[in-house]
Amino acid sequence: QVQLVESGGGLVQAGGSLRLSCAVSGSIFGLKSMGWYRQAPGTERELVASITSGGTTSYVDSVKGRFTISGDNAKNTVSLQMNSLKPEDTAVYYCAAEGVTIAPMLPRRDVWGQGTQVTVSS
Repeated sequence: QVQLVESGGGLVQAGGSLRLSCAVSGSIFGLKSMGWYRQAPGTERELVASITSGGTTSYVDSVKGRFTISGDNAKNTVSLQMNSLKPEDTAVYYCAAEGVTIAPMLPRRDVWGQGTQVTVSS
């Protein structure tokens, strides 16, 4: 069974930094991209940053210049370095692996982590 194992998160003061990491647990044949989403209370889940298997990255405007996503294709891991954190970054952050397949010709599916809390105090 393919799962995502997240680590990092926690409580930090505004202006501080945190690093989130996520690893694919279980054998897979490939995936299309990995990314980090977040959801604050009363809001919809939003895509924060993503990286494709080819290394193309994208970010939501609110984190550009502050967050950096990186990935390791060989290890199927992704990390999110978050700097200059703001109280509005407070949310549960979810790792996602998109287009995962465990063997050629088998259907692809998305896999989600359980989420990790990030709290930024003012």
